[in-house]
Amino acid sequence: MKKKNVKFIIGGVIIAVAIIYLVYSGIQETALYYFTVSEFKEGGFSLAYGGESVRVNGSVLDGSIQWDSEEGTLRFIISDGENELPIIYQGVAPDTFKSGAEVVVEGKYTPEKVLEVDKIMAKCPSKYEAEQNGE
Repeated sequence: MKKKNVKFIIGGVIIAVAIIYLVYSGIQETALYYFTVSEFKEGGFSLAYGGESVRVNGSVLDGSIQWDSEEGTLRFIISDGENELPIIYQGVAPDTFKSGAEVVVEGKYTPEKVLEVDKIMAKCPSKYEAEQNGE
């Protein structure tokens, strides 16, 4: 084989390894399972995830939303109908965030038994779902 061909093969292998690494690391960062509030609290995950990022799914309890405009802090409680979990968020909430909305929050569980989140993902309201049985 010529030296020129060997250089192209080595270069191709290096590029392929780099692409595989980028894909793998990207999947690892985004592949985070989410728990229901009950799974998180009853399964002991709240203890195990102290300091680690975790995602929890639940509905925003009516009347639980407290906005502090001076600090830019949003406090609310999510529930799955059985258990409740207090949430603290710094920043502006998504447009679809409101009482009763289903949300997935991502953050770290504190020793004060509060989930300090850095992401709120509000699910789309039911008005976008297809009508059933002519309703």
